Amino acid sequence: MLKGSLKNLFIDHKGKTIGVLVGFLFGLIVILIGFWKTLFLTLCILIGYLLGGMTDKKERFISFLDKILPKGTNSR
Repeated sequence: MLKGSLKNLFIDHKGKTIGVLVGFLFGLIVILIGFWKTLFLTLCILIGYLLGGMTDKKERFISFLDKILPKGTNSR
């Protein structure tokens, strides 16, 4: 019965359920390691997510690297 209720809750209110779980996890991490460390960890995760998304589309990733990395004098 509980399993079915949780499944229906997740299906009917997916965004709210995920939001509550993320909020709970964020709050738990703040309690365990502190606010600033949690904020830094969240920022690192966000950067990793964005860079990972760029590697999914290799042309965008290569153009991103061309923008941030300096041009070398030794070109092939």
